[in-house]
Amino acid sequence: MKKVVFAGLLLVSSSVVSSPIWAQTKLTPRNTVARVDNCTPIGKTANGTLVYSMKCENLPAPPPPPPQAEAAPAPAAPPEPVVERSGLFGLSYTVKQPDQ
Repeated sequence: MKKVVFAGLLLVSSSVVSSPIWAQTKLTPRNTVARVDNCTPIGKTANGTLVYSMKCENLPAPPPPPPQAEAAPAPAAPPEPVVERSGLFGLSYTVKQPDQ
């Protein structure tokens, strides 16, 4: 019996807490009109450029590109080993380093 009463109180309290009365909204006067800015970006393409509304008449200047880091020269790759085939039907491999 105690479990049923507890479940009932839990159900009632959760519906009171989640009701719209407790929503944190800011009331605005009725005579104000929401201003729509047509030049705010509405999306981004795959390569990172911004997409604007067709109603935008003056596009904002694009942000400057980020500074590029200096590229360090790549280290020299080690020489590739030489592979020689031998044996019956060339199925055996002999790997030799170039300095050997």
